[in-house]
Amino acid sequence: MAEITFDDFLRVDVRVGRVTKAEPYPEARKPAIKMWIDFGDEIGEKKTSAQVTAHYTPESLIGKQVLAVVNFPPRQIGRFMSEVLVLGIPDADGQVVLVEPDQDVPLGGRLH
Repeated sequence: MAEITFDDFLRVDVRVGRVTKAEPYPEARKPAIKMWIDFGDEIGEKKTSAQVTAHYTPESLIGKQVLAVVNFPPRQIGRFMSEVLVLGIPDADGQVVLVEPDQDVPLGGRLH
């Protein structure tokens, strides 16, 4: 993998937010969940779609703090406009496990 500089890393704006709303996204090509995430006063609420149905239900995501890239351009996912990219790591079967802080932190906090 190619090395990057610290300045390259700083260009990726990863913030913590809290899922305020989640619902199934049955129109997606692969099973997915639509999420609305509150990133606090500076960024506000953003929406995304994620293929996380192996480990999460919409109900289990409500109130969960997650990490997401907030400075990618919006991306059309079917009929849904995704505004952020939630971060996850594959489990042993390749299914996404969301990255989240191990304790409650202020919304909008930036990863560093």
